[in-house]
Amino acid sequence: MHQLVWSQRGVASVRIGESTWFLPRALALWVPAGLVHATGAVDPSWNRSPYFLPERCPIHWPEPTVVGVTPLLAALFDHLADFGLASDERARAEAVVFDLLEPLEAVAIPLPLPVDARAAAVAAAIVADPADARTLTEWGRAVGASARTLRRVFLAETGLSFGRWRTHARLRAAMPVLATGHPVAAAARRAGYGSASAFVAAFHRTVGVPPGTYFGGGTENPARRG
Repeated sequence: MHQLVWSQRGVASVRIGESTWFLPRALALWVPAGLVHATGAVDPSWNRSPYFLPERCPIHWPEPTVVGVTPLLAALFDHLADFGLASDERARAEAVVFDLLEPLEAVAIPLPLPVDARAAAVAAAIVADPADARTLTEWGRAVGASARTLRRVFLAETGLSFGRWRTHARLRAAMPVLATGHPVAAAARRAGYGSASAFVAAFHRTVGVPPGTYFGGGTENPARRG
């Protein structure tokens, strides 16, 4: 069955392959039928995830898709949680949900890990402390490899240059901070950026939309600009 992962309270997370989505109340993730995934939570949460039979669904998104959740959609999700609904009542409510679903132009941030022991040690250290600003040459001295070797290994084993991989790691670390309502400045510090504007630019360039749009469910939220 198709699933919409949504957290009525708190922040849900969804992991699919090497990508993870963080979903505050203003966002839900469409997970197409048959796609293996794992759901969790960043903090104590109460999830409300409607399921839809593919044969009754006019939506055919083949990939996980982030959608904004309006107050009306949230109310419909609550309504669909009533197991006492008659079949025709459920069908009418589902039809309205399908009409209201609007995808956000946003992508997940994959973080594939290298296998090479030296590159894996660098990756683990950056994930543990994304604000660590050591250069690739300095990392090479720490793990016993040249910067050129590490650069080649990261690209070959993750499909990302070292710079892009580190950007992904930093943004992934900032996502839960933003999702739980902290200002952009706090997320920027957690991710190792010198300014909120530099962080917002990196987020927009990588994800496709600025943090205020992503975590505002499609509308700018000044409280998150911090």
